[in-house]
Amino acid sequence: MDVIVLAGGFGSRLMPWTKEIPKPLLPILDKTMIEHVVEILPKNMIERLVIAAGYGIEKMRRHFSTIDLPYDVEIVEEFDPLGTGGAIANCKDYLSGGTFCVINGDLITSLRLEKMLDFHNSNGGIATISLWEVEDPSRFGVADYNSDSGKILRFQEKPPIEEAFSNLINAGTYILEPEIFKLMPKGAHSIERDVYEPLASTGGLNGFPFSGWFVDAGTPTSFIEASQVCISEESFSSGSKMKNSWFGENSNIQGNVEFSAIGKGVMIDKGASVKNSVILQDAIIEAGCNIEGCLIGMNTIITKGTVISNEIIDHFSKI
Repeated sequence: MDVIVLAGGFGSRLMPWTKEIPKPLLPILDKTMIEHVVEILPKNMIERLVIAAGYGIEKMRRHFSTIDLPYDVEIVEEFDPLGTGGAIANCKDYLSGGTFCVINGDLITSLRLEKMLDFHNSNGGIATISLWEVEDPSRFGVADYNSDSGKILRFQEKPPIEEAFSNLINAGTYILEPEIFKLMPKGAHSIERDVYEPLASTGGLNGFPFSGWFVDAGTPTSFIEASQVCISEESFSSGSKMKNSWFGENSNIQGNVEFSAIGKGVMIDKGASVKNSVILQDAIIEAGCNIEGCLIGMNTIITKGTVISNEIIDHFSKI
């Protein structure tokens, strides 16, 4: 089947990193974010990967031209913000016309798409949403889910916590039938509000709860969490895992590193401490630095004795 990856955002929550690098191309260990996203897709199930993008189009085209994939890749430009539904509709002409998948472009997840597809095919309806349980569902779409029928009876987008139907949220992966396009209004719209909410009332919306891990890597904290998940699951092709951290090729580590991703060519001097952070390639952390909860850009120098926490440091900086 065809797969649409929604990657139209500007990545404003990861600024200033995303001024230089489009969010889908930010490195998580030794692969781009979008490569981690599509890793949940069994290669033998995919005919075409369609990336709905609004920023960094040419950089993405150059990147995918260098990767050998067993399926076609189309990058469809979103000239104006279209919302989730509008972005999907904008890709319609690139689809083959059968069942297709949509996945948000910043998800690191253990979802088994083949199992979700089997459930979708057996349960009827024209849409199936992956579901994940959280403590506070107010930042997400929330499902009133019937586990006996596998149907979502009601769907509400980002309700106040006291009004939420449940703790099961929309986990950002959908399997859809082409009939979904008949339910979409023209122009920019939200598939969650404008399509899923009314569809649930007709019995046409399925839910697929899953377990394992689910990280939306679009914020600094969750980007670090996504890196830690990829370290734990050994989702990398180069470098090495030591205890709870990953170290890229040719990194020179003389200080203390815990629960962090250290890019290739990074130098961490004696007496420096790095915890719960991501350090991109060719950065230098000088002696006596203390870094915690930070994103440090490529080719950046953190000078001797600097103490920083919970910051994003731009590429090619000196702090």
